[in-house]
Amino acid sequence: MSQQLVQLQEATIKQHCQWLRLPMIASQFSSVAEQAVREKQSHLGYLEALLTAELEERERKTIERRLKEAHLPRIKTLEEFDYTQSPLVSVAQMQELASGGYIERAEPILFIGECHPATYSTSLLHR
Repeated sequence: MSQQLVQLQEATIKQHCQWLRLPMIASQFSSVAEQAVREKQSHLGYLEALLTAELEERERKTIERRLKEAHLPRIKTLEEFDYTQSPLVSVAQMQELASGGYIERAEPILFIGECHPATYSTSLLHR
């Protein structure tokens, strides 16, 4: 295939993606195609990889937008939690909860206490 034809096809794909509002596919189709060739993927594998990238980017942007719209003061992580201010909660308990195993086991989890960032007087009930 001639270089001019390839460039025309790439420009057409990018234009179509712009019209269809598929920005991740527009930016990634060429590199994902090269990867698919290297890994000897089928055309379906290539298409799946493109669509997955688009969906993941949309989900990331949705979460980012919702967090911004929520006007939360700031994002807090478990790494920032001051366990010295809440001696009833252990690091091991929090790490266990963060792993999500209680969801698969259908165990109820209940946090009791103030939610004010200065108090951290939270106790944890876990059965």
